[in-house]
Amino acid sequence: MRQTEALRSELIEEFDGGSSLACREETVASHRRAVERVITDARERLCEPISLHDMSRVAYLSAFHFNRVFHQITGLPPAKFISAMRLDEAKRLLLNTNRSITDICFEVGYNSLSTFTRRFNQRVGLGPREFRYLAERITPASVESLCAHYTELTERALPHASVEGFVDSPKPACGPIFVGLFLAHIPQSRPVGGALLTSPGAFRIGSVPDGTYYLLAAALPRPADTLGYLLPDSANLSVGAWNGPVIVRQGKALGPFNISLRPMTLTDPPLLISLPFLLADTLK
Repeated sequence: MRQTEALRSELIEEFDGGSSLACREETVASHRRAVERVITDARERLCEPISLHDMSRVAYLSAFHFNRVFHQITGLPPAKFISAMRLDEAKRLLLNTNRSITDICFEVGYNSLSTFTRRFNQRVGLGPREFRYLAERITPASVESLCAHYTELTERALPHASVEGFVDSPKPACGPIFVGLFLAHIPQSRPVGGALLTSPGAFRIGSVPDGTYYLLAAALPRPADTLGYLLPDSANLSVGAWNGPVIVRQGKALGPFNISLRPMTLTDPPLLISLPFLLADTLK
């Protein structure tokens, strides 16, 4: 009798545990769908003001709950994610249209040209005018040459590395893989340090100042033209990140930090940095 009761208790616990796990998984999936709805909706009206209340209404969640859920899924607060989307769209308009910078500023939801220019400079790494000119100055061949030179340079000149790890990919990478240490959980502005790989494998990032950073990687497909480097198609991008901050103390972070690449999804922050510019700037 006691054995029967004990077995019944074990079965009930197992059932409750499985039911609870299934419930949690469904909740996470529901939250992800809500965040994807918001991102899709925001992308269609970037020229309009988008408040937290507007987004939470699309998500069918309270503003407080939505803010927390969005941050958990994307790694960024909603406002910062939308800001990155605006700048990503500005990059596309700068290279694919002849519109003036002022028109593009208003098209992506900014009310001030000076604010737009400052934000673009901070998060892309150069101003909108310079970014537009960059497309005229580089070619796929010049980027390939920069990549080869950068790889050779970093392999020779890294007697000491602050951060070391390994990039793994389920499929072979046909283009360069950039690994960067950033101040925020988004590939924007100039990284404090980085490495370039021509295929998945070990990476070493040279000496960087002590601090707390985020380690992000992106594998770019080898494009047929210059625009493919400046505006990589997110459908063909593979991205990855170390799950948590990277803390550098006394010039060294306790690693190794292994990153698994995966296809980019709708909830990943846009890739704001420009690889050719970063390479040229680093080599200078």
